[in-house]
Amino acid sequence: MPSLEEVLAKPIVELRTIFLERGRPVPKGFLEALALDHRQGAKQLAKRIRERQRSNRSEGQRLHSLLRFEIELWTQGFSFVAGVDEAGMAPLAGPVVAGAVILPKNYKLRGLNDSKKILDEVKREELAAQIKHDAVCWSIGFAEVEEIDRINIYHAGLLAMQRAVFGLSCVPDFVLVDARRIPNCQWPQRGIIHGDALSGTIAAASIIAKTTRDAHMLELDRLRRNGGFTFTGSYERAGQRVVHLKYHLNVSKVNQWPH
Repeated sequence: MPSLEEVLAKPIVELRTIFLERGRPVPKGFLEALALDHRQGAKQLAKRIRERQRSNRSEGQRLHSLLRFEIELWTQGFSFVAGVDEAGMAPLAGPVVAGAVILPKNYKLRGLNDSKKILDEVKREELAAQIKHDAVCWSIGFAEVEEIDRINIYHAGLLAMQRAVFGLSCVPDFVLVDARRIPNCQWPQRGIIHGDALSGTIAAASIIAKTTRDAHMLELDRLRRNGGFTFTGSYERAGQRVVHLKYHLNVSKVNQWPH
């Protein structure tokens, strides 16, 4: 590892790349020395690194708070805590999709949040890929068009959640669910109001559910484009008018699209 003197000997442009763009650890005494450095841009670099450190501390505290329900369960001996959430309870078309995920203990992923708060589609996809890579296990469940018609949208959401949690390749000790309780779930569970914003595992499940459903709807759009349907990611667009209607009131239109 280079000494502090060797690090400070590098050009400011290179230091900016190392500590801001690459996010490398800052050596002890580096910021104090940089603040006294008379080279152009040195003091500004020190200021930006301090701002980054404050932001990282704030994000770390937010992510720790996001695990409060999980930490309580882990301390009680529940090792495999699953989070479950759904997407697609109120759109114009398509199935209800649920995600279930078990994360490693004390898992923290920068940017992890309720999928509805992550407006950047690329960022959602990146988070989903990272969650799937890091998870102990994860699963998705669908409730299809015909099932929504038959049992109504609310119970279809529960069915999708049930399928997601039962599809996990590892057995959960406890299940955290966004706002509801999953019928016939054999493991202890807890429904948390606004759970996707308060629980890390439920937030992770919401991201998996949202990105899976979005990909499914984009494929449906590709296959059925001649039916006059264009999927935009969060809403469905009919002509020039954005609509956001209950799925079960409009499913007949979807069923009439050409195959």
